[in-house]
Amino acid sequence: QVQLVESGGGLVQAGGSLRLSCAASGRSISNYAMGWFRQAPGKEREFVAAISWSGDSARYADFVKGRFTISRDNAKNMVYLQMNSLKPEDTAIYYCAADWRVTPVIVTTEYEYEYWGKGTQVTVSS
Repeated sequence: QVQLVESGGGLVQAGGSLRLSCAASGRSISNYAMGWFRQAPGKEREFVAAISWSGDSARYADFVKGRFTISRDNAKNMVYLQMNSLKPEDTAIYYCAADWRVTPVIVTTEYEYEYWGKGTQVTVSS
């Protein structure tokens, strides 16, 4: 079992930055694919970013490319999402997800993730 707790959300003006953190406990995430998803009011949850075991490979949704960066620190059992140049349409609850993998793949689909955090609210004002 892996428990995930997100933090770092809040209210920020458009153009600002936030750094989300995901603290994992229960097991080492060294062999877990990790990802960030988000859900805006009235919309389905969508993929934001994902990262492989070692952190040397990542993938991003088109709408965050060049603005968001996912990273991980396996020694600390932490995953991060640095969000820059935030826009009002980035307003959503952001979720961290984990899934154990035999190989260091990147996982971008929601249904493939077994473990989820409860989310952290990000609100971007215009």
